[in-house]
Amino acid sequence: MRRRRSNGFHRNRMEIIEMHEIPTASADRLLRLPEVESLVGLRKSAIYARLKTGEFPPCVKLGPRAAAWPESEIQAWIADRIRLSRRGSA
Repeated sequence: MRRRRSNGFHRNRMEIIEMHEIPTASADRLLRLPEVESLVGLRKSAIYARLKTGEFPPCVKLGPRAAAWPESEIQAWIADRIRLSRRGSA
């Protein structure tokens, strides 16, 4: 009977669970463009135009052709737009 060699990748169940803890509600999600468009009410061209002028949160590059935005930054941007619109009409 042959013995299998341990290559260091065998761990007990608790070590695996600890390594891959379930994210809490406070963890920041990364939102892709369609979800950002839906949340902010702007289309792709308007988002990228505001991004270029610094009026929109910068994206996080995920790869050569993929980008996303931290949900907390998008929510803060929305809250700021609401606050600015309320201050202007008061």
